[in-house]
Amino acid sequence: MSITTKSGDTGQTGLMFAKRTSKDNPRICACGDVDELNSVIGIVKAHLPDTIINKQIEIIQKTLINLMGEIATQPEDITKYEQSSFTKLTKINIEQLEKWITEIESQITPITDWVIPGKNIPSAQLDFSRTVCRRAERSLVSLSDKTTNKPAHQIVYLNRLSDLLWLMARSLEQTNTQKEIA
Repeated sequence: MSITTKSGDTGQTGLMFAKRTSKDNPRICACGDVDELNSVIGIVKAHLPDTIINKQIEIIQKTLINLMGEIATQPEDITKYEQSSFTKLTKINIEQLEKWITEIESQITPITDWVIPGKNIPSAQLDFSRTVCRRAERSLVSLSDKTTNKPAHQIVYLNRLSDLLWLMARSLEQTNTQKEIA
């Protein structure tokens, strides 16, 4: 099977359940923002082999793929999606992020000043990932304002994820991890 389908040449792209829409549809833009986030945190993962952050990012990436499936579902197809075998974002995913946030907060020195990204490559990439995450969150907020498919768990997940990414970056700046990965 070829990656080239030639079905997007007219500015249309696919949604879940064989639906088509314009490539500039807010739903597609939100999917693109989440896809970009997934790619950017993949760069972080590549810099941090055999670390707890690497393992956490792997879990996050799988969740983001599931999130894209939910976003790519039109409001009229949400029941079909919920009845499908696709993995759905749940409160458990959010609670996992909150657990990791609590763990990192207990391990790092409290931040008392503005943070300037760039102390080391992985922390800078995590800060960049956080900004992409915030953009994805804004895209979902915009999308939820325009549809009846209110992505409450999705927005909360991305909000917590941006907090976690920020804390991961601070953690890497405060530990010897940067020496191990330099």
